Amino acid sequence: MKAPGLIAAMAQLLLTLFVVAAALLLYDRQVLRPALRIGTVDVAEVYRQKEAEFTQLLTKAGSDEDRQHAMLMARAFAQRLPTALEELPRDCGCLVVLKGAVAGVTPHTVDLTAQLRQKVGSP
Repeated sequence: MKAPGLIAAMAQLLLTLFVVAAALLLYDRQVLRPALRIGTVDVAEVYRQKEAEFTQLLTKAGSDEDRQHAMLMARAFAQRLPTALEELPRDCGCLVVLKGAVAGVTPHTVDLTAQLRQKVGSP
């Protein structure tokens, strides 16, 4: 027969190991992995596409109403772009940097340019 003190010590040891393992898992999921993940965004590409769309609308515009619509579209884009850039880190749970600032792609690098296009309403 085992001593009751030995069983209590083993139970305490198992409980301690479980708590430590759970804390390390939580730290890994909540702190370490998000810090390793980097989102990149090509703002210049999104801007160029929107600029081309805006230019095309202005050159095709036949009336003042068409020109006014193009100007409203450009103003809306200018207002949505900073807001969309602020939302990206919250959405992906990662650090977001310009694509040109990253020297190489890693397995932890995610391209968020498509999400930015969607947020600002670009094709």
